[in-house]
Amino acid sequence: MLKNYFKIAWRNLVKNKTFSFINVFGLSVGLAACLLICAFLYDELTYDSYPEQASQLYRVQLHFLENGGSTDFGSVDISVGRGMQRAYPEILASTRLSQKGKAFITYQGKNFEELHIASADSNFLELFSLPLEEGDRTTALVERNSMVVTRAFAKKYFGSEEPVGKLLSMQGRSYKITGVMKPVPNNSHFHFDALISMSGIDRNGETWDNVGLYTYLLLKKGTDPRQLDAKFPQLVKEHVAPQLAREMNITLAEAEKSAGGFQFYLQPLRDIHLHSNTKAELEANGNIHYIYIFGALAGFILLLACVNFTNLSTASSARRGREIGVRKVLGSVKRQLVAQFLSESLLLTVLSICIALGIVLSLLPAFNDLAGKHISLGFFLSLRAGAFLIALTLLVGLLAGIYPAFFLSSFRTLSVLKGGNGTLKPGRQKRLRSGLVVAQFAISTALIISTIVVYRQLHYMQNIRLGYDQEQVLVIKDTYMLGRSATAFKQQLLQDPRIAGVTIAGSRPGNPDMDGTVVMPKEKVNGTGGIHINIYHVDYDYIPVLNMQLAAGRNFSTSFPSDSDAVILNQAAVRELGWGHTNPIGKALARTATTQYTVVGVVEDFHYASARQVIAPLMLLPGNNNSSMLLKIKTANITPLLADIKRQWDAFRTINPFSYSFLDESFARTYIAEQRTGQIFTIFAVIAVLIASLGLFGLAAFTAEQRRKEIGIRKVLGASVQQVLFSLTKEFFYLVLLACAIAIPVTGWAMHAWLQDFAYRIPVPLWAFAVAGVLSILVALTTISFQAIRAALANPVKSLRTE
Repeated sequence: MLKNYFKIAWRNLVKNKTFSFINVFGLSVGLAACLLICAFLYDELTYDSYPEQASQLYRVQLHFLENGGSTDFGSVDISVGRGMQRAYPEILASTRLSQKGKAFITYQGKNFEELHIASADSNFLELFSLPLEEGDRTTALVERNSMVVTRAFAKKYFGSEEPVGKLLSMQGRSYKITGVMKPVPNNSHFHFDALISMSGIDRNGETWDNVGLYTYLLLKKGTDPRQLDAKFPQLVKEHVAPQLAREMNITLAEAEKSAGGFQFYLQPLRDIHLHSNTKAELEANGNIHYIYIFGALAGFILLLACVNFTNLSTASSARRGREIGVRKVLGSVKRQLVAQFLSESLLLTVLSICIALGIVLSLLPAFNDLAGKHISLGFFLSLRAGAFLIALTLLVGLLAGIYPAFFLSSFRTLSVLKGGNGTLKPGRQKRLRSGLVVAQFAISTALIISTIVVYRQLHYMQNIRLGYDQEQVLVIKDTYMLGRSATAFKQQLLQDPRIAGVTIAGSRPGNPDMDGTVVMPKEKVNGTGGIHINIYHVDYDYIPVLNMQLAAGRNFSTSFPSDSDAVILNQAAVRELGWGHTNPIGKALARTATTQYTVVGVVEDFHYASARQVIAPLMLLPGNNNSSMLLKIKTANITPLLADIKRQWDAFRTINPFSYSFLDESFARTYIAEQRTGQIFTIFAVIAVLIASLGLFGLAAFTAEQRRKEIGIRKVLGASVQQVLFSLTKEFFYLVLLACAIAIPVTGWAMHAWLQDFAYRIPVPLWAFAVAGVLSILVALTTISFQAIRAALANPVKSLRTE
């Protein structure tokens, strides 16, 4: 019986080539888009799931309360993790990770730059279930100055030689390779090529009141992390407050008030990528809101493809009416007819799934580049993916075919054999098709509006007034390697007429690496009122080179020897300190009881981080860090200038090679996640609109065919081509207008909610609704017009000829 069902189904698909092509093509494209989005979502949702005890691992985070707000940090101080483990039996183990950033390694007289090196405790590999190809992961990081590397890292230095036991020199210290590990899984919130031992880091005593080490705890099964969070204030009282009292030279009671802003809490390991929004994350995180958006997009695309099938199947029912009548006369019962039509639906879905897989496999490399992923072909060939594909086939086949199956099997036998349409309720079929068209174009209109708003917000962030000049600014990296020669190098550069200015700085806009501390007005040093503030270490030329504007006071100057203890604040810091209504110039700012600064200037707020974030308090301190140089360039011919700068750099014979970037390019990289999201969303939104248009094209073709005799009569009675065209398109035009009326308010609300994630955002542009509505109508009319014009120009003799 099943064989007969599928044989007849195949014959019907071959017989109705246009119907079959539209359905197979629409379903294939929709399923391919859905599979790619689902692979993306699966990769995002399974971040950090690879450790064997992932459900018991948590990261310790710090919620720091400050005047008028708070800041969250993904790292804590050296002693926090082990202190918690000693205090609470619910904690089985703790481990720490510290990212070293850029490092320079010397081997056999050659210098190499490495960007992905970290240090970790000896139990880190075991807790995170990171296997070693060589060595013992339980002991590989026990000894000081030991190092575990990936196979690719080892091959870079030693070729085919055995790496274990070899020595590498990094910044004057030798490290012994004790193991070779497999690469960290792609969907992890950290990655590194080499891991060095953190043994001995605690030798300077216990500290609790700073940040910098990413600390993870392994909890006993069944432990409620929220109940554990509730115990942490006691640790703050026992450890943070006494340390603050010593550092700030205040009483313990006063320190306990200040320490009230420290709140430790636990973040589940598997929530870090999508739910964490802390300062100085190890890598750029995802966003759970985008998961919801892309999940809805995948559902919409799949729904549109299924709607096409339902629409075209019910619209073409007139072709199957007599077949159904004959089958019923010959004894077929309703369930047999339902099984027949569901078989056709499943056969079409299987064919579409096969084509969709071919599309996915061919587009996967481009999709990986676009999304910044490493999804392999093997993912789609795994047992899990196979089970998903089978379930998806059944779901789509049933979802797309269930209504047509019951609709067609309900035809009245006598009516269809007499030439009628056979439906029990003639108006119901039209209402269903109209409702599905409205649903399709409501979704399409919503996606067009969303795409416009997303791109407008991205454009706004990338073109917002930054508060400094980032054009033609060259960043020379790693100038700290020059040591005391950095000043001499700067003076050489200033002799070049192509360079307008040079500044040595420890921080630059767009770079998330920066120091931070707690400061307060001097008069509050023995009480509360401190705020967390970021620190930029700069020289006296920083503000003029970047063309920043001073709101009050002056810049640092060599004419004032006391400027070694001076500070320049941004306007956000002035507001947070409570000085917004007074003149802050000359006021004293305390870091501790013994470390104080005098405010000599206030710089206008500038965006030193992404525009997604509110501009945070910042203070500029002179000297103490020369990690990079910023050069203001006057010439457009950069290539010869770079060659000259490199030659001067090489003359100092540093171990690190000349490395540079441009400030505007560096800052643009802070928006790479938003750019990728916008591009992916746009591509799949276009696919959704294409699928909706394809379904409307097929529906218009069937409508024109069903009304061919009516059109012939109209033309014989004198109707013009324009009148016939209007008659065929007006119904669809009204449906698309209704779709726009439904989509616009719903999407306007959704986009307003999405924009709340951004500290600096555009209002939802009203013109986007008009543009989306016009585009939807144009797409619909363009799709329909081909069939409508063809029917309007047809010879009425052919349509009125007796069969």
